[in-house]
Amino acid sequence: METSIVGVGVSVSDRFRGVVDEKALRIANIAPRAQTLDVKVTHRAYHNGRMEDSTVELTLTGKGLPLVRAEAVDGDKFAALDIAVDKLTEQVRRAKEKRVDARRHPRGAVLDKGTGTISGVDLQPASVDVLRAVATGEIPVITGNEGEEDYTPVVIRTKRFDAEWMTVEDAVDRMELVGHDFFLFIDARTDHPSVVYRRKGWDYGVISLTTLAPPQEELVS
Repeated sequence: METSIVGVGVSVSDRFRGVVDEKALRIANIAPRAQTLDVKVTHRAYHNGRMEDSTVELTLTGKGLPLVRAEAVDGDKFAALDIAVDKLTEQVRRAKEKRVDARRHPRGAVLDKGTGTISGVDLQPASVDVLRAVATGEIPVITGNEGEEDYTPVVIRTKRFDAEWMTVEDAVDRMELVGHDFFLFIDARTDHPSVVYRRKGWDYGVISLTTLAPPQEELVS
């Protein structure tokens, strides 16, 4: 497995490279199909240099494998590396256990083509009223700072990704591998934009958006 290391605001010492190589062997043992491990170390200083921390980001890729990411922050970059590696290996382990469990105890979403209903998952489509209320700002966010000048209740960070069609089961696997609590995708069975999210233990939920054609009178006008 090839390993690349990039330092942002910090030099990468030979000692750190040696530790990364040792960690890479550990990762390769549990993920034999992995081909590359990208390590990014970012050093930040706060309050005129009085406080410092290091962020270590790991990205694991392999042929036929989805992307696996992990990140950790600590005052010492070696400690941050240890934490990030533990997160990464845990995500890979959980994904492998889930695949074994799925083979032994098949479960997941089942679409009844006759009725259009889906069973086997907690499917909660968002209602049109809720979507409209969120879009128009009818659902307020109360923080207690509304009286301040130039107050903005919500800071929105925007990320754009190419749409991916996959099953609910594949979306759950991808979510586990990237270490997130939710994953956005296009349901291959229904072509609906959907989100899987983690509940408790191995329980997951799915929220899907359905599109409705406008009334005919609106089209005529």
